[in-house]
Formats: sequence, structure tokens, C-alpha cells
Amino acid sequence: MTKHILPIVAGAALGLAASAATAATLDDVKGKGFVQCGVTTGLPGFAMPDDAGNWTGLDVDYCRAIAAAIFGDPDAAKYTPLSAKERFTALQSGEVDVLTRNTTWTMERDTTLGLTFAGVNYYDGQGFMVRKDLGVSSATELQDAAICVQTGTTTELNMADWFRSKGISYNPVVFEALPETNQAYDSGRCDALTTDASGLAGTRLQLANPDEHMILPEIISKEPLGPVVRQGDEQWFSLVKWVHFALLNAEELGVTQANVDEMMSSESPNVKRLLGVEGTFGESIGVSNDWVVNIIKGVGNYGEIFERNVGPKSALALPRGANNLWNKGGQMYAFPVR
Repeated sequence: MTKHILPIVAGAALGLAASAATAATLDDVKGKGFVQCGVTTGLPGFAMPDDAGNWTGLDVDYCRAIAAAIFGDPDAAKYTPLSAKERFTALQSGEVDVLTRNTTWTMERDTTLGLTFAGVNYYDGQGFMVRKDLGVSSATELQDAAICVQTGTTTELNMADWFRSKGISYNPVVFEALPETNQAYDSGRCDALTTDASGLAGTRLQLANPDEHMILPEIISKEPLGPVVRQGDEQWFSLVKWVHFALLNAEELGVTQANVDEMMSSESPNVKRLLGVEGTFGESIGVSNDWVVNIIKGVGNYGEIFERNVGPKSALALPRGANNLWNKGGQMYAFPVR
């Protein structure tokens, strides 16, 4: 995969969102031959470029899954790294086709920005990380602590609400860019760092001495993260949404990268419909009927994506927890293909 960076139009008017949304995004994507995804500027496990500019991570694999559904090629994707402040303007103005970037689904974002969330690909919650030598074992002990936080995120408000509810005073140290925020914490400018717990796990790996830091037990918010598209283009919204459901349905039905060809001969009606052996479900969202076969061959099912990027065998070593399938104690539930 090749790193492709597009400039962000400063101060793009919100009115552009409405005009951009009236365009047929899928037709535009097919015309240019790739899908342009907005991703984070660099977070291990979710979206991270290597020295050659190749991107990997759970959010990157979602972008690759969309590309595979459309083109039969997961590499027909390009990536625009976006700060928290830039991400919504970039999508509104058409700089990117979709945000596959750790972005929390909230009512305000879903109703006032001209944007629509297409699902939840990671259930998260906000936490705190501190140096072990600070001598605290709970966020309730952070009285008058300096806490590094990134602006333009739900994190600031969550932190303010939580500390106010506990009657604890604190000193926010605010930065616009994620790397700047993390560097400030690593250099000792702050006593603690706060963001989503998955982000803390990824950030910890990038610190100068990871073993000197610990993530505190408190989770102070709900952070449902997922892909975002512009309002007004139902076909594109449906495609991105059903790519998500396809990844979950494939895991639930036992369809993997290793056995997808074999599963084409399955007698299960659910598998036949999912893999395009029966029905024309791909055509209904503007792609070929083997769209799910192409997705699974390209990136695997949701469980495979989770495992290699953030799961117990990855560097982040995060448990499935709430991100397990609904029939395995988690919250991941896909609507049926039928």
C-alpha cells in the first residue's frame, strides 16, 4: 500500500458538505479507481504507517475492506492522515470519501455536522495512563494533576464531566496534534495522559520506556468508534454499513481467509447468500455479487482483523471483551444478508 496524503482545505464551509453529499460517491470512487480514507495521524493497532509509507491497523483494514468490496482489490485504497480537528472538515468538503478513523459516535456529531456513522467497529472507553513512580493506582488520586489531552475530541468534555462529578480539581494541558500530546506526556510535562483505552495501549508502545507506565483501571466513558460518511448519499452509506456487517457475519458463520473458497460450496443458506452464491445482494449496493468473497480474501473477517491488529496476540494485546460477537458475550451484532 502506498501512502497518499491530500491537503486539508482550511476553513472549508459547512455548505460544501451538502453539495458534496448530493454527488454519487460510489460513482466518483469507481471513476478515480480508489477509495480515499481519512485515518488518524498514527496510532498503533488502528492506523500506522511504516517507514515506507505503508499503512496497517484495524481502521486501515476497514478501508481496505471497502476497496475490496468495490474493486476486488484491497490495495485500491489511499490514506489521508487527519488530526481530530481536521477530520470532519476533510469529510464534509470531500477531501476524503469516508473516515475510517477512531471517531466516537455522539448525538451532536450525528445530527449537526452533515455526517452519518455507518456502524461501530470498536467499542471503547476513556481511561488514564500515568508513570508508575507517580505512586497512584486510581484516577481518583489525580487531585491537582496536570493531564495531557488532545483538543477537538470527546476526551476533553468526558474528563471535565468526570472530575467535576468526583469533586476533583485538575489542570488540563491541551494540544491539537496527537503526536504533540503524547510527546508532552512522555517528556514529563504532564502527570497523566487521557484518551480512549485502546489509544493508551497503542501510545504506551511508542513511549521511550513503556514499562515505566501503567493504565489506570477507571473507564470513564462510552466511546463507540466507527466509520463515518457524508449525509445525503444513501448508496454510499449502505455500502460502508454493509461492509461492516459482512465482516461480522463472516466471522459468525465461520468464513475466513483460509476457507472462503471452500465455503462457496456450503449448504448453509446464510453462507450462500453472504458469499453471493444465491441472490443479488451485491448489486443492490452497487458492487458485484462476490463482494463479500473479495472482502474476506483481501482482509479476512472481523475476528481476523481484530486478532492481527489489536488482539491478545498483537503488540497491543487487547481482549475482545465488548468487541466479541453477540453470541460470545460481546456487543458485535450484524444484521442478516437476506
